[in-house]
Amino acid sequence: MLTELVELPGGAFRMGSTRFYPEEAPVHTATVASFAIEKYPVTNAQFAEFVADTGYLTIAERPLDPALYPGVAQQDLLPGALVFRPTAGPVNLRDWRQWWDWAPGADWRYPFGPDRDAGQPEHPVVQVAYPDAAAYAAWAGRRLPTEAEWEYAARGGADTVYAWGDDVMPDGQLMANTWQGRFPYRNDGALGWTGTSPVGSFPANDFGLYDMIGNVWEWTSTRFSAHHQPGAAQPACCPPADADPSVNQTLKGGSHLCAPEYCHRYRPAARSPQSQDSSTTHIGFRCVASRN
Repeated sequence: MLTELVELPGGAFRMGSTRFYPEEAPVHTATVASFAIEKYPVTNAQFAEFVADTGYLTIAERPLDPALYPGVAQQDLLPGALVFRPTAGPVNLRDWRQWWDWAPGADWRYPFGPDRDAGQPEHPVVQVAYPDAAAYAAWAGRRLPTEAEWEYAARGGADTVYAWGDDVMPDGQLMANTWQGRFPYRNDGALGWTGTSPVGSFPANDFGLYDMIGNVWEWTSTRFSAHHQPGAAQPACCPPADADPSVNQTLKGGSHLCAPEYCHRYRPAARSPQSQDSSTTHIGFRCVASRN
């Protein structure tokens, strides 16, 4: 069953930020047409329906093309994906390789590898690369959102630092599934969850949308640029082509791995580049539908 859509009227809003990371600038007025967006990220159960109906094989389930990865050892071309592993203690946060491992056999069914637990049905699907998300959207008769659409939806009609206001924890309430503790070695859990959480576990924004912030990063159809380019056309669709490791798409929303000392990107304005072929334990997606 597809996720329920929430109808949004569209309009102009202030996009971006100059308070945190340089790639979020400049702040500018963006306009989006009316559209509908899924209330929750796509779950494992929903992605399983897509795979059962189509026989689709995700990027993580396919051997890597040696032509795209020259010099990579043959054993490293086997199907697999990137898996987060907490470190034993404090480390240099400039080297992400200390907490990310390549796991042969990891895919959307078994996000941490075939020897680990399967993904839970009501959690957001992860280990999906950009073409995988685009293929699901096409099957569902929908598409991936542009970055502007996604940020407009996440803001919920407000111009605040976070999707819920300017206070990260209003009245002491945790509003999103983000890292609680010291990254990357101690996570005390967000409402008890130390990885992904069931969709809808945290409060909705003012548009009635859940998990726009935290839980998993979400793919958009917008290619990443070092700064916003006001006035540049944003694609309204994204063909489910083969992954291109040289092309970066824009991710939005932050994830359960975001911590203030490392990745203060659990905000509507935040954005991050990710190569189209990336499959990881903290990236998912949701779909939209055009209305004009």
